[in-house]
Amino acid sequence: MRLVSREKVRERMRIYKRSIREFARTYKENKMGIVGLGILLVFVFMAVAAPLIAPHSPREMWLAEPLSPPSKEFILGTDELGRDIFSLLVYGTQVSLLVGLLSTLLSVGIGGLVGLIAGYYGGVVDSVLMRITDLFLILPGLPLMIVLAAILGPSIWNIIFVIGIVSWPSVARIVRSQVLELRERPFIEASKVANASDLRILFYHIAPNVAPLVFATAVLGIAGAILSEAGLSFLGLGDPSHISWGMMLHYAHEFGALEIGAWWYLVPPGICIMLLVLSFVFIGYALDEILNPRLRRR
Repeated sequence: MRLVSREKVRERMRIYKRSIREFARTYKENKMGIVGLGILLVFVFMAVAAPLIAPHSPREMWLAEPLSPPSKEFILGTDELGRDIFSLLVYGTQVSLLVGLLSTLLSVGIGGLVGLIAGYYGGVVDSVLMRITDLFLILPGLPLMIVLAAILGPSIWNIIFVIGIVSWPSVARIVRSQVLELRERPFIEASKVANASDLRILFYHIAPNVAPLVFATAVLGIAGAILSEAGLSFLGLGDPSHISWGMMLHYAHEFGALEIGAWWYLVPPGICIMLLVLSFVFIGYALDEILNPRLRRR
């Protein structure tokens, strides 16, 4: 029995390695995916190496005259408190990526679990869970996030929770549709005949087959989460104790940067938001093409 199980593990590892090599080869051929990955790696490097890249701490104030234009010492000028905008921009990468990743992880966790249970069990369980999902879907997303963020208060963790709790229904719908198809497959019927438990079938047989599609959806979800955080922060619902690109735009608007022509305070965070979102969109579309052979043949 041990020899058989070891052979199964080795065969499975060989299959995984072959799949990873095939995925890497196909991804390299996708120009959009390569561009998106390149942009994302730049921002990840900025977030990880922020203390080394940023010349000043985001808490250092009155380094120069407030709203000073770009100069040799401050390449992107200063804000209303005399802080170095370039340093704020670099440290803001950490918050944007953190919010995007954690809120998407929360939405995928909730939506994936709801979709698995609803699709597998069907009947009354499916009806109840899908009606709850439909309730969240028909509610306007941005107003709901604004209300929840205002009630919970300005905290980075509250922002993550709000975005995640509003974004899960679309994931649940996608997972459910896949599970409805998979549960009729012969290998699922064979597992039931072999007296496999529902938990084993759900998480050992069905979940791995749904995971690639969920992963591609999650990548696009990160882009939406980053935009949502920027929007909430711009409206003044962000965490003032953590600098983010959305908070930079909020303070720039509040202190009249547009009226006095302080473009160096408005343009850089806007460009960073656009590029980071674009990178995840490019990666998401590339993954969609790789995982959907019909798109590759176009």
